[in-house]
Amino acid sequence: MTEAGTDAEFSEESPATAWQTAESSSNRRNERADQVEELESSELGTKEYWEASYDTEIQNYKDHGDVGEVWFDEDSQLRIIRWIEKQEDRIKQDDAIIDLGSGNGMMLVELAREGYSNLTGVDYSPKAIELAKAICTDQELSITYKVADLLDDAVVRSLGKFSVVHDKGTYDAISLNPDDSKAMRELYIGAVRQLLRDDGMFILTSCNWTQAELVKSFAEHFVLHVVIPTPTFKFGGSVGNVVTSVVFVKK
Repeated sequence: MTEAGTDAEFSEESPATAWQTAESSSNRRNERADQVEELESSELGTKEYWEASYDTEIQNYKDHGDVGEVWFDEDSQLRIIRWIEKQEDRIKQDDAIIDLGSGNGMMLVELAREGYSNLTGVDYSPKAIELAKAICTDQELSITYKVADLLDDAVVRSLGKFSVVHDKGTYDAISLNPDDSKAMRELYIGAVRQLLRDDGMFILTSCNWTQAELVKSFAEHFVLHVVIPTPTFKFGGSVGNVVTSVVFVKK
């Protein structure tokens, strides 16, 4: 497989179907560096939604061997993995890497196939962890999975420190929570700060927030290190991205 281009008139890459409404809302927002408006809440921000979703995926995996959705498409996942591989001077294959909201674990499965050996996945959905463990066992890979609530400080501290913290969709889901999403976003940012080594990198992919909004939201504790190019599209004379992938480092 090859990476998708970054300057096409319109990219066929799209997040999983469940994110479409939130994504469209994000695309319509202008990039404003002076403020960050909260997103409209959604069932996608609730634990109940994800438990039901992964319950279905577990059954599909048992019945058909279908591992389920790769959030934001496989190209988005591959793009991040290829970027990590190019950071040989900063990211070694035995460095501790954690995937926040690991879901079915396919991001970590692919990293394991590329030779990365110190991998941890966490999710607040026990059903997601059940599915990820089943896939990992069947593929005879060594990946650690834990049920963990990233908004619980004691739980976060028990996880340890990591050279790479990766998130593809979890910050988005937290941002859609019906119960005080702003406070939850702040707790999440604190959790990432706690998990990340001082010399580590935080890789974040979002379909709900623009680059400017992400930089603003994380500005208290993080600075932008690099933007990983993603496919663009043109609409009404404006150019936007279906997803935004950024890498932060600690201040």
